Amino acid sequence: MTTADRVPVASEADRSAYRAGPVDEQSRARLAEGGLDYRRTSIDGDDFAPWLQSVARGFLDGERTPEQIASSRERSGYRRLTGVYDPAAPVSEAPVATIASWLGELSVPGGAAVPACAISAVTVAPTHRRRGIARAMLEGELRAAADAGIPVAMLTVSESTLYGRYGFAPAAASASWRIETRRAAWIGPRPEGRVDFISRETLRGLAPALHERVRLALAGEIDVPGSHWDGFAGTSPTAEKAGEKRAIQYTDAAGEVRGLALYTVRENHDDFTKASVRVVYLLTDGDDAYAALWRFLLELDLVAEVNADELSVDEPLLWMIADQRAATITLRDHQYVRILDVAAALEVRRYGAPGLIALDVSDALGHAAGRYLLEVDAEGVGRVRAWEGDAPAGAVEVSLGIEELSATYLGGVSLATLAAAGRVRSADAAAAARVLSWHTAPRLSIWY
Repeated sequence: MTTADRVPVASEADRSAYRAGPVDEQSRARLAEGGLDYRRTSIDGDDFAPWLQSVARGFLDGERTPEQIASSRERSGYRRLTGVYDPAAPVSEAPVATIASWLGELSVPGGAAVPACAISAVTVAPTHRRRGIARAMLEGELRAAADAGIPVAMLTVSESTLYGRYGFAPAAASASWRIETRRAAWIGPRPEGRVDFISRETLRGLAPALHERVRLALAGEIDVPGSHWDGFAGTSPTAEKAGEKRAIQYTDAAGEVRGLALYTVRENHDDFTKASVRVVYLLTDGDDAYAALWRFLLELDLVAEVNADELSVDEPLLWMIADQRAATITLRDHQYVRILDVAAALEVRRYGAPGLIALDVSDALGHAAGRYLLEVDAEGVGRVRAWEGDAPAGAVEVSLGIEELSATYLGGVSLATLAAAGRVRSADAAAAARVLSWHTAPRLSIWY
């Protein structure tokens, strides 16, 4: 049996069944004891607009207009929406807490993807804090994902301290760059091909296929829901300041589009030679496209500073500029991962070295607790089975929580680092780290 047979990509039928599934009964009963109603929200029903307004309030956004509500309704069909309602509240039709999720794919080391439950829109009204609502919702979504046979959950977060208690861990960090263009001086490749301006609509049409071509090679990336591309390109009818975005493409010497970028420019009215650029999105297929687009952005006339977010922690760009001190780089947690099925998750990814690791995994929520033997062959393929009693001869024993195992899953942190931090126990953490390592840093280029 191949890994693909063991963990098939979620079909559209699977996704539809997940969207239509009932809320978790355990969480529903827990919230009902506090007088709260936990139920799914219909995208097509009258309850969608109040749900969306509650999400906007939770993220400190303004009230949504009828046009924005209609646009969001049209673009939300891929998501399962859930709300917690307080019948005693003056506006009882508006949920006091919200959560959304959908079944997608997470790219993992080795050019494969694992089915994953993506979670977003997690809010709790300040009037209803400390009543166990967030816990009930998140544990409910994790149980729903586990019941659907999904090995991994994932999310990007506004508050980074909230999710470790549910087994999530930062698995792919992101880098924000501020580059002084006059100091940087391009010393990178100057590939053949050309960079041209295109319309945002053209970029919107090209981006999905280009992303599909490259995402499996980038651990940490996800399959992007179609409506997100409208948000990036500003092509939805309700997009704000969409006209500020400029779109470019790189075509190689054969005339094939290999790279896309969106950026905005802010003038400096005190000195018109010192405008600043923000790279909204950059997507490349191959080294030539990467070099050509970055060179274009760094050599724009009248621009003194280029800013970009959601970059890798190990960008080749750092070695393409003459003065590395021209770049100020800030790192932060970004893509969070939570393993639900250890065997299924570990067998999808590839590994940096052969070895035998005996994992003793704890999980406060019970989804992934157990003892697992990970055996990796010379090709980097792993097989997992349960073990009892003493670990087999030659196995490196590792004792850790599901949060720590999830942190290592994409290769973004060394197990030896976690051991030095007191988060993992092992007599030979370095040996285990060599197996679990990967040669490229994971990244996620979007928020969701």
